[in-house]
Amino acid sequence: MSQHPQGPSTTSADASAPAATAPVRAAVVVVSDRSAAGAREDRSGPAAVAALRDAGFAVPDAVVVPDGAASVRGAVEDAMARGARLVVTSGGTGVGPRDETPEGTRPLLAKELPGIPELLRRSSDVPTAVLGRGLAGVTDAGVVVVNLPGSPGGVREGLAVLAPLLPHLLSQVGGGDHA
Repeated sequence: MSQHPQGPSTTSADASAPAATAPVRAAVVVVSDRSAAGAREDRSGPAAVAALRDAGFAVPDAVVVPDGAASVRGAVEDAMARGARLVVTSGGTGVGPRDETPEGTRPLLAKELPGIPELLRRSSDVPTAVLGRGLAGVTDAGVVVVNLPGSPGGVREGLAVLAPLLPHLLSQVGGGDHA
């Protein structure tokens, strides 16, 4: 894993070939009953996708699923099966009756990274950010999963905080040095 002007990438380990780089694959899962039903336009997904692409990730358009632990877990598992090394969720992290994104995420995590959600909450300009229950961690398959709030501003703010950490985090997950 290296950081270069084009963002995070993977590098070929074959010393006889020129170093080939490919952007790290990421996925965005938006969790919203109203957006999944077509009753409200999703603005958080496009914000997350744009921020990740700007950071150099290869990321398809966001997937929108209804609230609920099962739908979140299924969408994250699908993203992992499609080769994502980073999955960002948006929405479902509050205290509402259908906010179950952490409950859908937690069973997939082999290692939780509590410092990431703590940093995201502390860095927020919104006082109610402390009510967020988002998680971050790494799956057994080495995929980083991060729960972000559902608002476009929360997504942009969260990814601005997260982006500088991702090259080192993904390198570590891939067995890189602790430098």
